[in-house]
Amino acid sequence: MAEQAPNPAASGSVFHFSATRAGLARRASRALGGWVRGLGLAAVLGLAAVGAHAQQVLRVTAIPDESPTELARKFEPLGQYLQQELGMAVQWTPVTDYAAAVETLANRKVDLAWFGGFTFVQAQQRSQGKAVPLVQRQEDAQFRSVFITRAGSGIESLADLKGRTLAFGSQSSTSGHLMPRHYLLAQGINPDADLKRVSFSGAHDATIAAVASGKVDAGALNISVWEKFVAEGRVDAKQVRVLYTTPAYHDYNWTVHAEMPAELQEKIRQAFLKLDAAEPAGKAILQLQRATRFIPTEAANYDGIRAAAQSAGLLR
Repeated sequence: MAEQAPNPAASGSVFHFSATRAGLARRASRALGGWVRGLGLAAVLGLAAVGAHAQQVLRVTAIPDESPTELARKFEPLGQYLQQELGMAVQWTPVTDYAAAVETLANRKVDLAWFGGFTFVQAQQRSQGKAVPLVQRQEDAQFRSVFITRAGSGIESLADLKGRTLAFGSQSSTSGHLMPRHYLLAQGINPDADLKRVSFSGAHDATIAAVASGKVDAGALNISVWEKFVAEGRVDAKQVRVLYTTPAYHDYNWTVHAEMPAELQEKIRQAFLKLDAAEPAGKAILQLQRATRFIPTEAANYDGIRAAAQSAGLLR
C-alpha cells in the first residue's frame, strides 16, 4: 500500500512546486526568499508517494498571465489556506503557457485551475464538457480590458490604431486578446488587416512593458493588472495612459474536472466563498487575488465568451 500523505499541520507547509517546469519553480523559489527550498524532504517524498486510490493531494495550476514569481507570490497563502480548509496537501504546478493549463486540466494532470473566460471555454471543449467552474471573483462578473498607449502618441481612439503597432497578451487570453479583438471588430477595425503590426507579448505585465518602452504604439490588457501597476507605481500613468476601456464581460474562474468527487468540489467551493475581507487572513488572500470576495459561477456565464471566440475565428 502506498504511503499516506503527510498531515499538513504536523509537517509544516506542504504547498509546494511540482518538480515539472523546474525552471519556473527555481525562479519562483528565489522570489519567495527560499520558501520552496525550506520544505521538509519528508513532506516532498510523502507527496510523491501518494497512492491513486484516494485523493490526498490537490494539484493546482493557473494560466501564466503574469510572471512566474508573481503567480507564486499570489498563490502561496491561498494554497496554505486551502490546505487547512480541505485537510489535504496542496501542490502548485506551474505551466509555461495558456494551452498547457487547458491540457493539464482536461487530462486530469491537475485538479484545480485558474482560467480566464476563454481558456475555460477551451477547457470545456477539450474535455468534452467536463470542465466545471466553481467560483469567480465578484469583479469577474463585470470584468473589462483596457487599451493603453504612451502620452504624445497621437492615439486618442481605437480608430487611431489603424496603421499603428499593437501588442496583445497571450493568444488564448480573454482580457488580453479575445475581448479586445472582439471590440475592435465591433468598431469595424480588423487588427490583422488595418494595423501595421500585431504582436503577442505573452502576459499582461509584458504588454505594459512593451508600450512603456516604445516597442509598440499601444497594448491591450487586463484592467486589474493595469490598476495594480498604477497603484504600485510600477508604471508612470503620466507617460502611459488608457485610451479605451471595453464594456463588461465575464472572465476569470476557478475550475475543476467533472470527475472530481462532488463532495470535494463542494468543499473547494465553500472554502473560496468563506474567505472574508473582514478577517486579517482572508483580507490578505483576497488582496493578493485582487478580489473583494468570491461568488459562485456557472458555465452559462461564459456563453458570451464562446460566441465572441467563434465570431473572431478563434474557436471552432
